[in-house]
Amino acid sequence: MSAARILIVEDETPIRRFLRVALEAEGHLVSEAATAHEGVALAAKEAPAAIILDLGLPDADGITVLKRVREWSAVPVLVLSVRSDEAGKIAALDAGAQDYVTKPFSTGELLARLRGLLRDRAAEAATAVLTLGPLSIDAADHRASLAGEDLHLTRKEFDLLWLLATHAGRLVTQDMILRAIWGPAHAGDSQYLRVYIRQLRAKLGDDAADPRWIFTEPGVGYRLAEG
Repeated sequence: MSAARILIVEDETPIRRFLRVALEAEGHLVSEAATAHEGVALAAKEAPAAIILDLGLPDADGITVLKRVREWSAVPVLVLSVRSDEAGKIAALDAGAQDYVTKPFSTGELLARLRGLLRDRAAEAATAVLTLGPLSIDAADHRASLAGEDLHLTRKEFDLLWLLATHAGRLVTQDMILRAIWGPAHAGDSQYLRVYIRQLRAKLGDDAADPRWIFTEPGVGYRLAEG
């Protein structure tokens, strides 16, 4: 499996170091965070391929990190925790974790589970093509076409279209879009988002006054037609 960026969110330095050595031996690139705040910030900044997350962080519970990250990202999260009770596991999985490993843990088992998450994500990316009537969007190749004609989108324009397309027919709030594409630091930049919506509409040949594709809920968000 190719190298991937893995984010470790763990307050215990010895465990972070141990995980770094194990992951780098597998060829992965590793980022570290010792607090919930650092973990959320790095997840937004670096867009890791997967996150290994401890639940017992000094400034907030790991469940909080999960919920914050899930506001804008579907990155696979493997929880690593001393909590072995069923209720704790269910809470983590319900908050968006893909897997749960209890401390003390087997390095081999943890790496095997991580490889499984990375394989699942790669498989999803390889088959991620959405078709909405004449509009086709290929997430793996970052290509979009309308009635067979390439749209020539910038990376941000593509990311915006993909996010709206994955929620086609449903309202996506401004806050959710800004956090997902530009990160939590830009959650209030609604004017910035309006510029990109205008650019995307122009490339889709859409009319804001009589939209075919992108519909606006003033002050709330946007909705993409289902085709």
